[in-house]
Amino acid sequence: MKRAKVYMYDKVAGILIEDDEGFHFKYDDQYLESENPEQISLTMPLKKETFSSKILFPFFDGLIPEGWLLDIATKNWKLDVRDRMSILLATCKDCIGAVSIEELNEQENE
Repeated sequence: MKRAKVYMYDKVAGILIEDDEGFHFKYDDQYLESENPEQISLTMPLKKETFSSKILFPFFDGLIPEGWLLDIATKNWKLDVRDRMSILLATCKDCIGAVSIEELNEQENE
C-alpha cells in the first residue's frame, strides 16, 4: 500500500492511498473544518466521504510530468512508467500550483 499527504498550499488537505482495490482520496477532517477550505479539483468537491477509483484520479495523474521530463524521472529513480503512484510520490513534492504531494510513511499517523 502506498500513501501520500496531499497539500493545498501549506495545509494538509487529505490523504491519497493506493491499495489492492485501487485509489482512494479522503479530505482531512481538520481541513474541511478550517476557515475557507478549497477543493483540490473540480472533480473532487469538499465532502467527508472517500473518493475511490480503479485508476489514479485524473487530477493527480495530471500532476505527473510528461515527455522528456517523465523519461528522466523514470530513469533516475528507476520507476516503471505504469506505476503512476510511485511517479507521483517521486516527482510531485514541489509542483507548480497550489497542490503538492508528500509520501506518508508506514510509521506516520494519518
